[in-house]
Amino acid sequence: MQKLTFPENFTWGVAASAYQIEGAWNEDGRGPSIWDTYCHTPGKIANGETGDVAIDHYHRYKEDVALMAELGIQAYRFSISWSRVIPEGAGTVNQKGLDFYDRLVDELLKRKIEPYTCLYHFDLPQALHDRGGWPERQTASAFADYARVVTERLSDRVHTIITHNEPWVTAAAGYFDGSHAPGIKDPAATFKAMHHLLLSHGLAAEAIRAAAKKPVKVGIVLNLNPVHPASDSRKDRDAAYRMDTVLNRAMLDPLLKGTTPMQEFAVGKMLTASLIKPGDLEKIRTLDLLGVNYYTRTVVKNDPKFPVAAASQVQPKGNEYSGMWEIYPEGLYELLMRVWKDYFTGPNPTFPPSLPGKGGAGGISPELMVTENGVPVPDGVDFDGRVRDERRVRYLKNHIAQVHRAIADGVPVKGYFHWSLMDNFEWALGYGQHFGLIYVDYKTQKRTVKDSGRWFADVIRENGFEL
Repeated sequence: MQKLTFPENFTWGVAASAYQIEGAWNEDGRGPSIWDTYCHTPGKIANGETGDVAIDHYHRYKEDVALMAELGIQAYRFSISWSRVIPEGAGTVNQKGLDFYDRLVDELLKRKIEPYTCLYHFDLPQALHDRGGWPERQTASAFADYARVVTERLSDRVHTIITHNEPWVTAAAGYFDGSHAPGIKDPAATFKAMHHLLLSHGLAAEAIRAAAKKPVKVGIVLNLNPVHPASDSRKDRDAAYRMDTVLNRAMLDPLLKGTTPMQEFAVGKMLTASLIKPGDLEKIRTLDLLGVNYYTRTVVKNDPKFPVAAASQVQPKGNEYSGMWEIYPEGLYELLMRVWKDYFTGPNPTFPPSLPGKGGAGGISPELMVTENGVPVPDGVDFDGRVRDERRVRYLKNHIAQVHRAIADGVPVKGYFHWSLMDNFEWALGYGQHFGLIYVDYKTQKRTVKDSGRWFADVIRENGFEL
């Protein structure tokens, strides 16, 4: 057995998002979001399910925070419902909505759990969508105002504010293939949304730093996938390059280099002249924390039928799969090494460790964290009340080992957040996919800590584990 020990002050956390757990969709002045509308549209969600109740975290947050404390969780990354705080997306602030997050932060701190606040996790206020949504530049300005409101209330106790979770998914799933709210299929709208999401990060960073009562770190969380060609043919390798540009560089380059690779594509080049205003890329390139969400790799082949990247995904045979994708632990190591070398320490690094970066917290290089990693596998409560989710335990061991490997090879990863704390609403897939360390009976809302939760608690206590 090999004992893997993590650096002192390494952060062990869990993550969740507002719409997936809170419920209380129309209580205490909360306005509708695009996900409320999408879920209430017949045929959009598996089994006609919605997040109206979800796992009722809005009413059960004290119980849920107590479970975190029982497991020894050190940090909790949660998102705020924009429409709970500003029901119309802009204008009047709903104090009852702010009060909920105020209480949640206090409860976390009482239990010695560090709050990591995320401002946006896919749930745009419906009123803003009705005025054009993310394809409209005014939405970025509204987001900055919202960021200021939250910062003024919470920054005396919250030390890290994340602007966006997975802005690429917001743009691509929401406006390109329509699999997420608002369910639009328009390549031009996708490019516009992508830029305005990134711009809103920069505008929000300015607003947060101006409004903060105490110094705060401003972060962003990206979904990133290593992209591999299906074969060694030139066409497949070119397809992999194009897909990597769309999946990874489209977010990383603006944030860490102040450039955009989307001009490499015809539609992107066509839109760039009017879309990207002078100074936009400078505003976007500002960061104290880069969160990496990793679940799987992407394997592609050349396929002219698919727009933009001219590449389609393939599923390699003989490998293990979860309910949603291939399980590929080595990809997490590859991803962390790639980001570190390409953007921090390569031939032309953006933030060389020896030089000041553009970070807002003292002009230092951004911190790097794994902010989501988890697996959807079938599980349930056995006759004795125990949830034996051995596949999740194995997944966690193998992936956390890859984080340790990256640290040993020089990547200063500061923390690991598991997705998710509890089973919850999984967007268009409804409640069929279980990601949690805690099992939730959706009929009774009873919580049961799984074997994986107990294992993760041991890892936190020992700051490592035997592999």
